[in-house]
Amino acid sequence: MTAPDGTAITGGTDRRPRDEEIDVYGSTHPGKARSVNQDHFLICSLQRQIQVHRTSLPDPGQLPLTERLAFLAMVADGVGGGVMGEEASRLALEGVMAYVAHGMHCYYTADSADDATFARALEDAALRCHTEIAQRAGKDASRRGMATTLTLWIGVWPRAYLLHVGDSRAYLLRGGELAQISRDQTMAQDLVDRGVLTRTRAHKTRWAHLLSSAIGGSRTAPVVTRLDQSWGTVGLLCSDGLTRHVPDERIRERLRAMTSSRQVCEELIQDALDGGGSDNITVVVGRTVPGSVSE
Repeated sequence: MTAPDGTAITGGTDRRPRDEEIDVYGSTHPGKARSVNQDHFLICSLQRQIQVHRTSLPDPGQLPLTERLAFLAMVADGVGGGVMGEEASRLALEGVMAYVAHGMHCYYTADSADDATFARALEDAALRCHTEIAQRAGKDASRRGMATTLTLWIGVWPRAYLLHVGDSRAYLLRGGELAQISRDQTMAQDLVDRGVLTRTRAHKTRWAHLLSSAIGGSRTAPVVTRLDQSWGTVGLLCSDGLTRHVPDERIRERLRAMTSSRQVCEELIQDALDGGGSDNITVVVGRTVPGSVSE
């Protein structure tokens, strides 16, 4: 088992991390050019609550009252301008959370090894949010064009599932090496995939930030990817306000040198601001650390 910089961690284990062994933090900033922050993020645990109705124990309050069954993190970057983009990203996160809260059986009663069940549940949540936002925009001319990206990580140890729509990215740092695990759903990336543009040239074109898929947009194509979780891995979700100004190599350096998720989130946001800060910036970072975690 390795730390973010690739060095060995002693006392490793394959057991599920305890709550205090999850070091996770998120932050968002409007940037230098926008008056409205259209980004939203959410970090939460999905828990099964234990309710004591009757007992002979003298102090049932000392019983563990909740059991963490899954861990969820989301980033959404609204499009459509000003308050419409902010509303779209907020509705997407609220909609997914509402779906999960009212459909816990999709996660808790299914076989944890049944990838198809998890994938369908996540895709359905994204499509429901897409329909709700599109219908809201269709009923109100002032909301036409509102849409949002959605990048969602749900960890059900030792597995994880990534739901992705748009160009808010997901990265993993393993063994000191950074890998983008999401695919940008942009017109530029579509042209790269077809061999029309090189990756280097694509980033400089007007299609680089034109979404080919979005929640509430003219087209949505949610993609769910299954991953294996391991101790020492660092995960990062971010809006394109970070990646417009901070190259992958700099992100890798920051994650390799991190002392806490809060510290690295704040440093990456400052990097984006120093690089221009032309868009809203949102960063969520999480990792597992053996033993108690403190800021």
